Amino acid sequence: MALTIIRQGVLDTVQDRGRFGHADAGINPGGVMDRYASSVANSLVGNNYNEPLIEMHFPAPQIMFREDALIAICGADFNPSINEEPIPCWQPVAVKKNSLLHFSKWKWGARAYLAVHGQLECTPWLNSCSTNLKAAMGGHCGRALMKSDVIKVKRGSFSASRLLNGKDSFNVLHWGIPHHHTYKDVQDIHMIHGPEWELMHESSKQTITDASFTIDPRSDRMAYMLDGELLQLQEQFEMVSSGVDYGTIQLLPGGQLVILMADHQTTGGYPRIGNIIGAHLPKLSQLGAGASFRLSLTDVRTAEQMLFSQERDLRTIQWSCLDHLNQLHAQYRS
Repeated sequence: MALTIIRQGVLDTVQDRGRFGHADAGINPGGVMDRYASSVANSLVGNNYNEPLIEMHFPAPQIMFREDALIAICGADFNPSINEEPIPCWQPVAVKKNSLLHFSKWKWGARAYLAVHGQLECTPWLNSCSTNLKAAMGGHCGRALMKSDVIKVKRGSFSASRLLNGKDSFNVLHWGIPHHHTYKDVQDIHMIHGPEWELMHESSKQTITDASFTIDPRSDRMAYMLDGELLQLQEQFEMVSSGVDYGTIQLLPGGQLVILMADHQTTGGYPRIGNIIGAHLPKLSQLGAGASFRLSLTDVRTAEQMLFSQERDLRTIQWSCLDHLNQLHAQYRS
């Protein structure tokens, strides 16, 4: 099975959950920006969480499926359609051979994920298929997808052909995932104190939770630059470079905040005044350039409980989707 990029989008890359364990060599984890949406997309088509899939921005690509396929699109809503007939997000769809997937209009969010049942054939680099654009490694040829690229897909456990009827281009399967609770109050992002929080001026601490911040157009998968009221330290100092992570909030010398994202560097020399909590990284990743949001402080215990709850939900979704697919496949075999 294979799919072909008929028209490339603004930035489409093959990603999985990331490349971990190589920070000592200066290699960042990378991976998907929205781990919740990507995990649900893979679950809907019966894949493991960490199977590679395609991360898309708007304008998104046009993709031709060269054989029958079972797909799911989660995350941002770019108004997807098959052969110009609309299909839903957050729901599995069986697609007929030679059908064209098209995204016609931005509705919500910054990143959408296309999962295909089976496994995208990519050359792993350091045990991950995530595309590292700076190293030009991983994913599909170490780069963003381009027109005429062909991505092969290994056959999985379920036959998409059995889920189709003779006439229609696609068949929307009968279950979907309610996702609104994960992205509820998307402009309210929670954070915890960072190692250098106490070095900030008291008025700046208050500003962080009182003011609104806007994502600068210069932002990318490496970091979100924030426009807002300038912040101050109690006194300027030289800081030794220290470890950073996805969600680390740094205070730049000019007083602006920057939030490190999936393609962040492994160390940084700016004060780490906070961290976005793990359960809210999906929300943050779906805010694009020009979007505004507020930061709210919470404690580590609450942050852990929220992340554990989200992970439990993902496990339940995975088991439920597999059960649905097994039942449906058994029904079509009988």
